[in-house]
Amino acid sequence: MKILLIDAGNSRVKWAMVEDGLWLQQNVLENTHVSALSVAFLKLPPPDRILISNVAGEKMTQLLFAACAAWQCPVEFIAAQVEQCGVRNLYEHPAQLGSDRWAALIAAWHQARVSCLVVNCGTATTVDALSTGGEFLGGLILPGIKMMQSNLAAGAAQLEQAEGTWHEFPRNTTDAIFSGSIQATIGAIHLQFEALAVRGDVRCLLSGGAADKVQSHLKLPLERVDNLVLRGLQIIAQESLS
Repeated sequence: MKILLIDAGNSRVKWAMVEDGLWLQQNVLENTHVSALSVAFLKLPPPDRILISNVAGEKMTQLLFAACAAWQCPVEFIAAQVEQCGVRNLYEHPAQLGSDRWAALIAAWHQARVSCLVVNCGTATTVDALSTGGEFLGGLILPGIKMMQSNLAAGAAQLEQAEGTWHEFPRNTTDAIFSGSIQATIGAIHLQFEALAVRGDVRCLLSGGAADKVQSHLKLPLERVDNLVLRGLQIIAQESLS
């Protein structure tokens, strides 16, 4: 069975075609070019099933339906559950947890099978905690690195948005903004790691498009696992077939 997995995030749409557990193809498209999705999908073999995590809103939902319309197969949008694939959701209102975070937590649990901090660095940075029993304890959402930079530049007349480089003690404004964004992110991750480590041994799983920017600054037991959301979608698909 061929399954098309789609992760529609705030900035990019990622997808992977999977058959019998093997990734045949994968690609990514910026949301600003998402109208080209139908053309990109024409290059794929017809799937038997489509699983989607979408956190980019209703307009994206309609675009995804349109892009998949040529295939005569079910299109399934996942949502967070109270319990699924070995992970129990302790959010006050479980369905309000983002589908991307839920899929990433499922992938992280199947990867680690121990208490871990699941960090996904994208448009937003999420820092989510899993217990040794696979319980999602809760997590943080903070602006991603680029969002911190752009929001600061937009809110202060004398500041300009530029990439900058990291320095422990920056000596120009551009580097100060970038380094501040990195330090704020690293600080949040470290604090959550310490809070979770009180319960016992813990690992950190890092994913997301901006992971490269923070990875070298994290002084934690760390494992880089790209495409956590797509991997979680794959596990959800496999469980529903068993």
